[in-house]
Amino acid sequence: MPAFTILHIDHLVLRVGDLQRSLAFYHELLGCPVRKRRDSLGMIHLGAGDGLIDLVAVDGPLGRQGGAQPGPSGHNVDHFCLRIEPFDESALSTLLREAGVRVEAGEKRYGAEGEGVSLYCYDPDGNRVELKGPPIQA
Repeated sequence: MPAFTILHIDHLVLRVGDLQRSLAFYHELLGCPVRKRRDSLGMIHLGAGDGLIDLVAVDGPLGRQGGAQPGPSGHNVDHFCLRIEPFDESALSTLLREAGVRVEAGEKRYGAEGEGVSLYCYDPDGNRVELKGPPIQA
């Protein structure tokens, strides 16, 4: 048994092709507040509940350390999940589609709080983002 306990995911770092385009998606569309900008590194820290999503420009000082830019044929991450409230699948799907975001149909999936309905969408760099509602009460 380890000598520590994992409390939660602190942050996720995404290397992105266009920092402003990704900021528009995560900040303006999904509502993640800007917590800190580190322009010297090409990095923006966004709030996501109790954690952070860090956007790093692939052509910036920090981003260049990660190698080639992810694209349609290869990704660094399968997906990550953001637990949201309220969760109205129809309204959320409409909002995202009207913003030109690719959205997959919602379905029941297992997560940290148990089974619940979620849907997948794709950010401007092709990263799959799961937006998850509350757990289904048994």
